[in-house]
Amino acid sequence: MPQGLIGRKIGMTSVFVEDGKNVPCTVIEAGPCVVTQVKTVESDGYTAVQLAFDEKKEKQTTAPMMGHFKKANTTPKRKLAEFRDWSGEMQLGDVITVDIFNTDRWVDVTGITKGRGFQGVVKRHGFGGVGGQTHGQHNRQRHPGSMGASSYPSRVFSHRSDSGRVSAYGSRARRCASGSFSIRTPSFISVSTGTRCSGSSLRGCLNKIPPP
Repeated sequence: MPQGLIGRKIGMTSVFVEDGKNVPCTVIEAGPCVVTQVKTVESDGYTAVQLAFDEKKEKQTTAPMMGHFKKANTTPKRKLAEFRDWSGEMQLGDVITVDIFNTDRWVDVTGITKGRGFQGVVKRHGFGGVGGQTHGQHNRQRHPGSMGASSYPSRVFSHRSDSGRVSAYGSRARRCASGSFSIRTPSFISVSTGTRCSGSSLRGCLNKIPPP
């Protein structure tokens, strides 16, 4: 059954694995999180646990949210997240730490991308450019080159790999770590991200999922 924590990306590091390889990792401050709401089928139509993370000033918190946090007997928090189908019974005010994770399991990381704006085909799709800088190439080293037909249909078909917007800021990105993770301190873990995640800014929830 899914369990999770809310975390914050701290930075990047690297660790040596058993076979001697140096693997890049993302360091995430995961928890401690406070249970601020427990949803049930009778009251909400589904089962879920709402967690809160990161301290927040009272003067920056609205009155309804202050009452919500007082029910859980906790201070105002900045980030709230909901986890469905939580295994085990939870009560308001319970504190969740990284102890719920096992280091031999994979994790599913969901966060907010940092945004890369409008990018060309080399950065967006890994094109190799049009070749060298001689024989009339001039300033087309990173251009896509020829993409359409000649006399027929005399146009470029849609849905081709072309330049465009890449990872707009604020969009959600879900990444599955390419290996296990390790717990370094009571509130910090390092996640083996792999090549697909090394460029992403991760800040959000950590959902434990079974390995493939």
